[in-house]
Amino acid sequence: MEVIVENQELVLLERQDGIAIVTLNRPSSLNALSISLRNRLAETFKELASDGKTKVVILTGSGRAFTVGLDLKELGGEIEASGKIESDVAQAMSNVQVPIIGAINGYAITGGFEIALMCDFLIGTPNAKFADTHARVGVVPGWGLSQRLPRIIGVNRARELSLTGNFLDAETACSWGLLNRIVEEEELIVHCSGLARDIMSTDEATRTEMRRIINAGWESTLSEGLIEEKNANRAHGKREVRPEKVAARRNEIQERGRSQAE
Repeated sequence: MEVIVENQELVLLERQDGIAIVTLNRPSSLNALSISLRNRLAETFKELASDGKTKVVILTGSGRAFTVGLDLKELGGEIEASGKIESDVAQAMSNVQVPIIGAINGYAITGGFEIALMCDFLIGTPNAKFADTHARVGVVPGWGLSQRLPRIIGVNRARELSLTGNFLDAETACSWGLLNRIVEEEELIVHCSGLARDIMSTDEATRTEMRRIINAGWESTLSEGLIEEKNANRAHGKREVRPEKVAARRNEIQERGRSQAE
């Protein structure tokens, strides 16, 4: 089997006979989504959408996290922004017309939780942990969490997670239907690759159409909700999101996260 590894620093891309393994690669920052990382991730998905060879994508993170979401140091003005936003990650992922398997190796928090929810389904390790801290940061979701999460785990459970900002462990996430199953860390990519090969063994035209109509049915009211969320996100951002507020809240959120994750 031919394996080509392209070291793109912030995002690693490995190709295996129709499978593209995309790895967020800022492990020292728990794969926090700096502007540079967001741009590179969007570029990677644009490449996959147009290469004509990719049939399934596996998305994961390096180190202890899938991704902890937006880089709050950058957002809070504590460090210089690593450029300007050039591409929309959510749009780039949506434009890839092949299944995306989320391989959740660790923390998936706020924006990272949203990226996980953009995947077709999720496989996690015992170390997988989810949290929605939008309300603690003071930012309204803009990548679909407020609309997707209730449809997957139920509206009451979604309200609990989003209004408290509490962590959700892997076992509970699996029992709630967020994770399809839990596998050991060393088996995560192997297991997801096996599922990807199962997908590729089906008729491509049929599975593509089935994926389209499943999503169309699921999103029959989701699209309106996403528009509502986007409008709220923009309006709230103009009024409430200030670097000094984000910076002040970051340490509190991290300390709370450490205590809940233990």
